[in-house]
Amino acid sequence: MERLTIPELKLPKLPDRTPVRITISISPELNRALTDYATLYHEAYGQPEPTHEIVPAMLASFLESDRAFARRRRQGS
Repeated sequence: MERLTIPELKLPKLPDRTPVRITISISPELNRALTDYATLYHEAYGQPEPTHEIVPAMLASFLESDRAFARRRRQGS
């Protein structure tokens, strides 16, 4: 069978994007705070988003802004 020659692309192969489901328990106060945040988000952007959609973005933003964490990840620890 003849093998196709694939040109070298600028875009590398995309990483695995399969969502991973996790389950956590949170305090009632944290739940109220997240609900309040979702309400403010809706007021700010005119687009309602359920808490379960906002939390992953909040976690990603937090991790991306933590310089010590980023430094340790670059070091391979």
